[in-house]
Amino acid sequence: MAAVTRASDRLDELLRRNARDLLAYLERRIGPDEATDALSEVMTTAWRRVAVVPDDGLQARLWLFVVARNVVANARRGQRRRSLLVLRVQNAGQAGGATAPHADDGLEVRDAVARLDEDLAEVVRLVHWEGFTLAEVAQVLDTPATTVRSRYARAKQELRAALSASEVLVADF
Repeated sequence: MAAVTRASDRLDELLRRNARDLLAYLERRIGPDEATDALSEVMTTAWRRVAVVPDDGLQARLWLFVVARNVVANARRGQRRRSLLVLRVQNAGQAGGATAPHADDGLEVRDAVARLDEDLAEVVRLVHWEGFTLAEVAQVLDTPATTVRSRYARAKQELRAALSASEVLVADF
């Protein structure tokens, strides 16, 4: 029980000494509106993982900042997902009262896209199914725009080849 109390006291002091610096770090990365919630998450993680917090003061401080960095990464991923959802809803609203296509419409294309490498397929889906520009796709995927453009070009080339091959097969029947 004494060891738990010592660890608890040590963590309490560590958090008290570093809370301002952690909050400033979080504010600079995700803004003041979300920083206090993120700091709470850092502290909660520290309390849950008190057994692995380093004993050395400097190492413990660095450990807290690693936790804060992970919280920032999670917050950014959540923001990207929310932004993507908003765009999807907006695009669906712009479609208006469009009726759903028949289940077999575009089956060859969907199959060809499914056979692509996952990175290429995701670019195609985001451009053609979600209506994003290549620049927006780069933001959604957190990938350089040049990489997205080359993936899109390669995907189109592979799809063209796959679809022309399937048309030849269909024509033979």
